[in-house]
Amino acid sequence: MKFPLLLALLVGGASALHLRPETSDFKSSSGDENLPSDVGISGPEVEECPPGEELIPLEEEEGSGSKDISGDEGAVSGQDVSDEDLQCPKEEDTMSLMGIPGCKTCRFLLVRNPRPFDNAQSVCRSCYRGTLASIHSFSVNFQIHSSVRRLNQGQVWIGGRIMGWGRCKRFRWIDGSSWNFAYWAAGQPRCGGGRCVTLCTQGGHWRRSHCAQRRPFICSY
Repeated sequence: MKFPLLLALLVGGASALHLRPETSDFKSSSGDENLPSDVGISGPEVEECPPGEELIPLEEEEGSGSKDISGDEGAVSGQDVSDEDLQCPKEEDTMSLMGIPGCKTCRFLLVRNPRPFDNAQSVCRSCYRGTLASIHSFSVNFQIHSSVRRLNQGQVWIGGRIMGWGRCKRFRWIDGSSWNFAYWAAGQPRCGGGRCVTLCTQGGHWRRSHCAQRRPFICSY
């Protein structure tokens, strides 16, 4: 009697082991019936970034300074706007710069009164119907530098700044023109913080600077 009982138990155990993977396969296949047959797994779509000079990696740029992290294209957070900043400069506080040979519409004006970047752009727009200057060649950069190198201030605002978000953060001109020229100082733009661009009165090279800093500026009109 013991031998038939033992044989029956062995046969029953083998049957249970054989059924277990079949049950698992059935569950897996039944779950896949709810998925569309043409769905594939794909990565995130690649953003098409606007033209401009590619910026350093986001984590490096964000860690370089905290004054301008509030936004790329809006006004600087916490920036105080006084009545003085909203008034047009007096004539004695401005200086017309040398014209650019072969360009009848290239007119530049130096405003000596220091202002934050966004206020400077507002003055250029409201008082002179222009913008902070964009520079597209070495000859233009040289002409502007030749006119401002006697300033006591070490740097002046021009119209470059970081715009965009994430991987699409780029240096671009605030007037919307193409970024087709740059004259960075040694180590720039990776070295140092700030989202706005200055021209050095000594040497004429460009540097990144915090937009809330008050500096003289160049208007193009």
